[in-house]
Amino acid sequence: MLLLRRHLLPLLHAISPLPSPIHHRTCPLLSISTSASATPFSLEEYLVAACGLAPAQARETAKKALDEASKASNKKAFELCRSRLRSASNPDAILALLSGVGLTRTDIASIVAADPLLLRSSVKNVGPRLHALRDCLGLSAPQIARFLLLGSRNLRCCDVVPRLEFFISFYGSFERLLVVMKKNNTILFSDLERVIKPNIALLCQRGLNVRDIFHSRVLTFNPEQVKEFVLRAEELGVHRSSPMFKHTIKSLSYINKEKVATKLKFLKSTLGCSESEVAIAVSRMPSILPLSEELLLRKIHFLIKEVGMEPQYIVERPILLGFSLEKRLVPRHCVMKVLQEKGLLSSKMGFFTFAKIGEETFKLKYIDYHKDSVPGLADAYATASAGILKSSFCSRTTTDLWLLIVQV
Repeated sequence: MLLLRRHLLPLLHAISPLPSPIHHRTCPLLSISTSASATPFSLEEYLVAACGLAPAQARETAKKALDEASKASNKKAFELCRSRLRSASNPDAILALLSGVGLTRTDIASIVAADPLLLRSSVKNVGPRLHALRDCLGLSAPQIARFLLLGSRNLRCCDVVPRLEFFISFYGSFERLLVVMKKNNTILFSDLERVIKPNIALLCQRGLNVRDIFHSRVLTFNPEQVKEFVLRAEELGVHRSSPMFKHTIKSLSYINKEKVATKLKFLKSTLGCSESEVAIAVSRMPSILPLSEELLLRKIHFLIKEVGMEPQYIVERPILLGFSLEKRLVPRHCVMKVLQEKGLLSSKMGFFTFAKIGEETFKLKYIDYHKDSVPGLADAYATASAGILKSSFCSRTTTDLWLLIVQV
């Protein structure tokens, strides 16, 4: 930061404030004078005039550019960033490249707002890569725009085309790759030969197929770590032929071996069960492993104290601990109580059956079907399932609130 500040100070003295309200908080990196008498170049103003951003959005985008540029820890990187934002020359060249592959003004505005540092990237590097998206990969202008909204950093930082070519083939289509990138766009930064391909080979050797290893997070780990995830999954008793094997590997990528042991011990003591019972529960629902002990305790407390379940019942149905507390367990329990109070649902209906029904089927069968019989039920459920209502876990407060909302 001291190095950054030392290079910013000379710029501060060279800048004269502009009368426009856009510039009252202009950052030195984003408003750089080409000479003592020349009008300073303002990125904020440029974003409005050349890219079509609204003033407020331009101000926020310019600030974002400064924040990201400030992360450059070495003098050379900072000087390069500064030199390319001294005037409209480099940004103009980048915009021309984007327009040249068929992107609309709206597309460009969205891309620049998402990654403003694209404007100071190397034209020499970005130009060939951008054209290769169209000429080598055959992507249409709309496809290029959708890719850049997620992967413009990949475009400006590495030779992205070989990686895209590989992953489009691996996942089967460009659309499927975009789905992966929405979850983890860093996958295109990973080394194909040293990381991605060895991991794919390892997982395929363990009986997984392309669909099984769709989750990109695991593919980007060091291959030695992936080997460890596989071994730990097998140590938990999850056989590689099990449908849960891939989910277990994914869950283990979020938590180290020591924390897994602590989590198993916590579940054993909290639910009062044996080690083998906990192991079986985790093998059936490995996604509970990365959850915090505090969250698991709240779920267990709710299921025991408010729903009335026995700990052993929960151990045998670990999927209950995988459901969202505020968005699924609490709202559905309230719906069940309301419908039972109204005589619209059998008192013999168990909460587990009620909770595991798919959302679309649940809404159709229990919310929409009873919307005339129970006015306000649909709105109350929508509010609660959005996580707005919270449970006290120690009283009937949430259920009472629902009873009040739907006027039972």
